[in-house]
Amino acid sequence: MGIVKISDLMHENLRTASDALSRSINAQAEHWMRVGMLAELNPGLCHGDICQLMLRARQSGMDELSLLIDAAHPPAPEPKAARRRAAR
Repeated sequence: MGIVKISDLMHENLRTASDALSRSINAQAEHWMRVGMLAELNPGLCHGDICQLMLRARQSGMDELSLLIDAAHPPAPEPKAARRRAAR
C-alpha cells in the first residue's frame, strides 16, 4: 500500500463520484485505476465490456485482474491439422 498524490481537482472529482456511488474515496480511485488499466491493456473493449468483465470476475471469486486479462485475451484456436491429429 502506498500514497498517491493527486491534484485537488481530481480529489474533488473522486469525492463527488464516491458520494454518488456509495464508495469510499479510495475505493472510487481504485475502481477508476482498474478500469483505466484494463482499457489500456485491452483497447478494443468499451467501458461496458470492461465493467461486465469486472462483474464476472467478482462473481467467480477469482483474482480480478488476472481473470480480466485472461478473458480479454483468449488463447488462439488450434489449427485444424493439430485438432485432427489429437482426435486420432
